[in-house]
Amino acid sequence: MIGLSLAYLRDRGLNTALNILLLALSVASLVILLLFSSQLENRFDKDAQGIDMVVGAKGSPLQLILSSVYHVDIPTGNVPLDTVDLLRRQLGVAEAIPLALGDSFRSFRIVGTEPAYPALLGASLADGRMFAAKMEAVIGADVAARTGATLGQRFVGGHGMSSGDEGPKHEETPFIVVGRLKPTGTVIDRLILTRVESVWGVHGIEDPGEDHHEGESAEDHEAHAGAAEVTAVLVRFGSPIAAVRLPGFINRQTNLQAAVPAVEVSRLLALVGVGLDAVRAFAVLLMLTAGLSIFVALLTALKEREGDMAMLRVIGASRAAIIGQVASEGLILASAGAALGLLLGHGVIGMAAASIEQLRALGLNALTFHPGEALIVAAALGIGLIAALIPALRVLKTDIAETLANAR
Repeated sequence: MIGLSLAYLRDRGLNTALNILLLALSVASLVILLLFSSQLENRFDKDAQGIDMVVGAKGSPLQLILSSVYHVDIPTGNVPLDTVDLLRRQLGVAEAIPLALGDSFRSFRIVGTEPAYPALLGASLADGRMFAAKMEAVIGADVAARTGATLGQRFVGGHGMSSGDEGPKHEETPFIVVGRLKPTGTVIDRLILTRVESVWGVHGIEDPGEDHHEGESAEDHEAHAGAAEVTAVLVRFGSPIAAVRLPGFINRQTNLQAAVPAVEVSRLLALVGVGLDAVRAFAVLLMLTAGLSIFVALLTALKEREGDMAMLRVIGASRAAIIGQVASEGLILASAGAALGLLLGHGVIGMAAASIEQLRALGLNALTFHPGEALIVAAALGIGLIAALIPALRVLKTDIAETLANAR
């Protein structure tokens, strides 16, 4: 029966191809939405693990979160260095980790911070050691893979943090790689980590912790040190009290704002979700349209083959065999459409991740499969089967003698 079904489908090749394509587009749309939304949410959760609050300059809270937690946006500005001490003195603060941003190397951001930052995200060394002195750097797994950097290698950062936006090089202050991190599947894989003082030194800012130079007055040293700033501070709470009290306390400061990753990400996903729901509804409608198209195509084809069906019944084909033959046509169409849709969906995700830096930075991966894809395929097969069964049942109700007489 399968061979007969394939022969019938090949006989109307154009119609078969169009039905498969229509169903494939609907399956691909649903797969793309599923992979995008699930991977985005999963990556947001992993990158923000352990970070309860971010403190930075006044501006957009979402921008602060995207730039300092996910490293996919430009910072809102800098805050005074004493912000770190201010936070560490607050009751209920377990950790306050500074970040200093501004430079990059081959589109990978150079982040001035402390060893507590990779530890917060569960990163560990693959080889080498953690940065300790100024201008020492530890690179993430993606950085190592894409740049080929090895231990002891020197490199020069450039001003700017966006892809293709690497500005003037800091030739006089090269970094040296002292360690490489194991892959974590988080944002740290694509970061270059160093001390905050290294970022200051690259930009000619004096470390306020160092003794002032000979011949320099205390006032001059204090003026230079006063320029030392950080981009943001990542805060981990040690008690629920801090979660209630600290955001309001920080937002009352003149130049500071507090943003909670969980809150801002929920808002972002809610905004994105509205658009995704609309596209998802369209994809479902497209799938139903594909099912209707299969139904019409099979119904039309069976009307043309009524004589063939009647002959099959005359030579002893059972009702189950007749239904199975027609149903197999619908299942073959649905299977081909579902398979092509899966390939298209994953292919589009792969091309998007390869061509759009922000999507690649968020960890969009075409090789990841979601359990929900099985439900999409099952729905496509179900629609194909239902679309075939209705014409099949109609064939069984036809009068064999009358059909053969009309076929002469």
